[in-house]
Amino acid sequence: MTDEDAEAEPADGQLFELTRDKVLLVALLVVGIAGSGLVRRFLGELGYNDLGAIVFVLGYGGMIFAIWYGWIRPMDITGPN
Repeated sequence: MTDEDAEAEPADGQLFELTRDKVLLVALLVVGIAGSGLVRRFLGELGYNDLGAIVFVLGYGGMIFAIWYGWIRPMDITGPN
């Protein structure tokens, strides 16, 4: 095993380590996509189709914003100097 291979692998050998950030990201995705979709369908069946569409757009858009704000924005994405 070379030094480059050792740096690529986690120290304890677990590739898919469950961390708080990963659990939060999965929960945010589930609520943002499935949760807002279920609420949209429920409101549509009750006759509030327009309100359901607004809830879905706000839920999905809020999820996108939260992922951008929490994970993507803090990244330092720069090229080589």
